[in-house]
Amino acid sequence: MGYRLKTSATSLTVMLLLAAAACAPAQAPEAPARTLDTAARQGAWSAGVPEGWAIQPELVTPVRGLGGVVSSTDRVASEVGVEILRRGGNAFDAAVAVHFALAVVNPEAGNIGGGGFMVAVLPDGDAVALDFRERAPMSATRDMFLDAEGNVARASVVGHLASGVPGSVAGMWEIHQRYGSLPWSEVVEPAVNLADGIVVHERLASSLRAHEARLRQFPATAAAFLPDGRAPRVGDRYSQPDLRETLARIARDGRDGFYRGRTADLIVAEMERGGGIIEHRDLAGYEAVWRDPVSVSYRGHRVVSMPPSSSGGPTLGLILNILEGYDLAAADFLSPRHVHLYTEAARRAFVDRNIYLADPDFVDVPTEAMISAEHAAERRAEILPDRASPSATVEPGLGPPPAENEHTTHYSVMDAGGNAVAITTTINSLYGNRVTVAGAGFLLNNEMDDFTARPGVPNQFGLVQGAANAIEPGKRMLSAMTPTIVLDVDGRPKLVLGSPGGPTIISSVAQVISNMLDFGMTLPEAVAAPRLHHQHLPDVLRYEVDGLRPETVSALIAKGHALESRPGYQGDVTAIHVEGHGGFLGVADPRRGGAAVTLAERREVVQ
Repeated sequence: MGYRLKTSATSLTVMLLLAAAACAPAQAPEAPARTLDTAARQGAWSAGVPEGWAIQPELVTPVRGLGGVVSSTDRVASEVGVEILRRGGNAFDAAVAVHFALAVVNPEAGNIGGGGFMVAVLPDGDAVALDFRERAPMSATRDMFLDAEGNVARASVVGHLASGVPGSVAGMWEIHQRYGSLPWSEVVEPAVNLADGIVVHERLASSLRAHEARLRQFPATAAAFLPDGRAPRVGDRYSQPDLRETLARIARDGRDGFYRGRTADLIVAEMERGGGIIEHRDLAGYEAVWRDPVSVSYRGHRVVSMPPSSSGGPTLGLILNILEGYDLAAADFLSPRHVHLYTEAARRAFVDRNIYLADPDFVDVPTEAMISAEHAAERRAEILPDRASPSATVEPGLGPPPAENEHTTHYSVMDAGGNAVAITTTINSLYGNRVTVAGAGFLLNNEMDDFTARPGVPNQFGLVQGAANAIEPGKRMLSAMTPTIVLDVDGRPKLVLGSPGGPTIISSVAQVISNMLDFGMTLPEAVAAPRLHHQHLPDVLRYEVDGLRPETVSALIAKGHALESRPGYQGDVTAIHVEGHGGFLGVADPRRGGAAVTLAERREVVQ
């Protein structure tokens, strides 16, 4: 049950400062029906996870409550969202507040200089999707990142030219205009107060410290994030006055506080100073777009996710549709058979993703065909039970390509009224293109690298994409963001989740869903479990360090798979599960140390 709390802006800021100081193919599904509340546990964790795996379920600290929950990659932002719920706001109000708070406390990915996607389910069961992905400036050209020899230049990743037209502020404005209940200024105000000054916590300090070198590349970025010439340390008071004024303009003037007036002037001046091409017409003309969500059935549940210009929903849908034809639980978690089947499904889903998907406003995208049961059956029939399919032999499966015409954050919010909101947002690489808008205090994105600069040449995430995703003026670049909501057999939201991680986002989301529905894991177990990733090219299955048993690796190599242990971990899943009795269970991935917070949690405020 929700409740209202009269809290001044000052006391909220104090509270947040204190908080800062988480294989034979089958014709039909073989697996027995399961639910996200399954009582018949499969023992998959203890049977399948290797000894020595670092992320044990007890490291995933769940929170429970009845009045609502926010799970994000930063505790301060989660506290902001829950405070908005306490004030009587709904999940959409809280989501907007979390977004702007992350722009302050999580500058590596939280943003007003980037874009993203929202998937939401309303109390009446309707699902909606909002595309606030960045767009190419109107002066962009197809070959703008190719040098004289036809090679892709570094300018697609670092510097002013790498930035697409930001969509985040327009997206938040659109969400609030349609679904918000509190005044706009009230949901942006906490971020303004945070930019006034916070006590630096470990997560922010370690990120700034680890990336000092890239933050020194541009003077305005160094001035904003390395005060006194160094990264702030834990316990330092850190203020961002330019960002505070930018956020104050947004709080006062709404979207016009960003896309017109002083902020727009500062963005254009920064572009002119650094050789970028975003103009006033690009900013004034930006619009977020409402789209029909992607929806597939998996083990009797409805999985609702993001359509293009995100590739997340269609690719997730195809992976799950292929896996639907196997009894994965009988294969045993992380056994050679389980890993083989997952890899072969992902290999086929990603080749279709890379060739066919793009901005649907520019390209005829075969989304419905890609997520159809018929297409999944055709792809499943190609999979050999005991042999890997070399990616060079796995062709796109939906006919001829369309005619030509890492860093991210996710947060999940649910409220007592039945609203479920999943938002994934990004500036692409850690700290985006490394350019801070002088006088405005925020980083710009490097999303132009997500276009196909040259067909057949991988981008910074190793994705080899097709001409459908070529650069065109005003076009949205293809994304892998996968905000997702799983509905139970009665059509009610049961699981809200998403992750950062470039193309690994899709893999992480698919595996958490499968871990729960196929192997009976709890949400903490499903989030803690080792993760895998295959994206067709490069033809290698990557797994988290110590995430597969040596004998499993040997068996997969014998099947013809190429494997590689990644040096670190994959993703940062923030998720909410509605438990059988109607309460909320929130989880934040320990891989990056976010936090889930419920209304049941109260922190003493000393003024």
